[in-house]
Amino acid sequence: MEAKPSSLVIKVGSLLINSQRFFFSSKNPLCSTCILLSTFKSVTCSTSSQTQAETVSGGGAEQPANSVEVLRRYGCSDDDIEKMFLRRPSLRNADLSQLQFKLNLLWGLGITSNDLVKIINCRPRLLSVRINHFFDERLEYFMTLFGSRETLLKAIIRNPSLLTYDFHNRIKPVITLYEGLGISREDLVPLLLSRPTMIPRTSFNDEKMEYIRRSGVLKGSKMFKHVVSIIGVSRSQTICEKAANIEKFGMSNEEVWHLIGRSPYLLTLSVDKVQRNMTFVVGTMKLPANVILEHPFLLYNNLEVVLKPRWLLAGKIEEMGVCPRIKGSLMLRALRMAEQRFLKAFVSCHPDNVAKELMDFYAKAKCVKRLAMSSKKAVFKGFPF
Repeated sequence: MEAKPSSLVIKVGSLLINSQRFFFSSKNPLCSTCILLSTFKSVTCSTSSQTQAETVSGGGAEQPANSVEVLRRYGCSDDDIEKMFLRRPSLRNADLSQLQFKLNLLWGLGITSNDLVKIINCRPRLLSVRINHFFDERLEYFMTLFGSRETLLKAIIRNPSLLTYDFHNRIKPVITLYEGLGISREDLVPLLLSRPTMIPRTSFNDEKMEYIRRSGVLKGSKMFKHVVSIIGVSRSQTICEKAANIEKFGMSNEEVWHLIGRSPYLLTLSVDKVQRNMTFVVGTMKLPANVILEHPFLLYNNLEVVLKPRWLLAGKIEEMGVCPRIKGSLMLRALRMAEQRFLKAFVSCHPDNVAKELMDFYAKAKCVKRLAMSSKKAVFKGFPF
């Protein structure tokens, strides 16, 4: 016989779910936030209870026998449940009352069964750790930060750990730090969405502040938020190595940092990629190294898929004596074009027989892979920046 839940817990669970559902359906986020927060404050004393009787969709129905039934009531299919169990096997033997309680919180946030599968795949331990710590205060803060329920939900799905990070010692200090550096909350939101691990990985010291100063980017400029956030999540040693890697091709330290200021995502590229692209640009294309100061896309483009095949095709076109030829400044334009535009401008513009020959040559050039790539050992250094 399964134990019947107390009427008090049923009422608390029902109140919690209904208020959360109202919160995510109300057109007035400020009003709904106040109602939800007052509800959470009224039930905080009950969160230590070991029995959470109200299921997400079961209401006062009979208690589930296992975690599979709990997840089914949430709306998960058998395939969804199997995926979650593969990612987190201990969910099979999870405490049912705790599992129901956590799922009720997620349901109130507007997280669907499909979202839950994504979340468990991203953060398998989420349903095994405490997620109601400072929940009402955390939710109020995030609503103010993200500005809308939809954006908050998107942020949680991209980084479920927002529900588990230390609220007072990690989340608030990091947001305050970025605001103190001159990044507004409006600029912070897209950064948090595009770089989900920004909060736990951010750190600043005197060395990093000096890097920001060297970039020459002013507060309020378009690139400032990107420079600050990328330097903030990167290791000082890694930043130094990547700047030195570009500098060794004959550019001054000042030129390198001004380049980073204009194109800060260079710091997200690996040392190996930058070195190989620079070697090709300088050694094979015979362009001066400082060409990247005006055309940084040469470092971003894929060497095997874009740079080398298009360079070889330019040679083939010249060899065949057809026009238009890819030379001089047109070469840089051609390397920057989207694939379809490039083919239309330099391949399909020719008669059918010439176009077919050029297309076959180009396709073969793109199939040439880097030597010994299959035997390359993967070296993991943690966070890539």
